[in-house]
Amino acid sequence: MTTPAAQGLHPHVLTSLGLAITAGEYPPGTVLRSDELAERFDVSRTVVREVVRVLESMHLVESRRRVGVIVLPTERWNVYDPQVIRWRLAGADRPRQLRSLTVLRSAIEPVAAGLAALNADPEQCRELTEQALGMVATSRGRRLEAYLVHDIAFHRVILNASGNEMFARLGDVVAEVLTGRTQHQVMFEDPDPAAVTLHVQVAEAVREKDAARAEELTRQIAVGALKELDVLAP
Repeated sequence: MTTPAAQGLHPHVLTSLGLAITAGEYPPGTVLRSDELAERFDVSRTVVREVVRVLESMHLVESRRRVGVIVLPTERWNVYDPQVIRWRLAGADRPRQLRSLTVLRSAIEPVAAGLAALNADPEQCRELTEQALGMVATSRGRRLEAYLVHDIAFHRVILNASGNEMFARLGDVVAEVLTGRTQHQVMFEDPDPAAVTLHVQVAEAVREKDAARAEELTRQIAVGALKELDVLAP
C-alpha cells in the first residue's frame, strides 16, 4: 500500500521523468530500470511503478518483461495529452511545438466557431460575451494571467458550443497552448488590441447566428496567432 508520503512524491517523479523524456534526454530505445529510478529519486518501487503506468498511458514508455521500461519514439506519444503538451512546451522544442499546436487550432477553431453560431444556446452565447468582455477588461496593464483565464474560457465555449464532441475534447489542448504562450512569455506585454476586438466580434457573430462571419473572424484570430509566433518564437 502506498503511503501518503510516497503519494506526495509521485508528481515530482512523474514530472521529472516526463520532462526528461520529452526533452530527448532519454532517446527512443533507452531502457529505464525500476531499481535505478527508485534509487535516483529515493522513492519506493511502488511509486516508480505508478509513475511508469502513467507514462505508459501517454505512450511515452513501454514495459517489456525481462528488459525494463523502454522509451518510445515521438511518433508513438499521445501528443494530445495536456501534460505531454505542457512538458514539451517547457523544453527546447517549444517554438516548433507552439507552431504545430497553433496550426492545429487554425484548422479546427474557425470551423468550430461557425458551428457554434448555429448550435450555441442562450447560456453559451451569454458566457461567450462575458468572457470576451473579460478579455477587454484585462487586456491592458500587463495583466496577462487574468487575461488568460478569460481567453481559455472563451475558446472552451466555442469548442463546446460547436456541438461536435471531438472539437469539445480539444478544450484542454487549447488551454495548454494558451497557458504555454503566457507562462513562457511567448506573447507581447499586452495582448494585441486587434485580436481582442476580434474575440468580441466573434461573440457577436455567434449570438447573431452568423456562421460565416464567426468562422472568418476566428480564422483571422488564428492567422494573428501564427504571425505572433513569427515575431516572438521563430
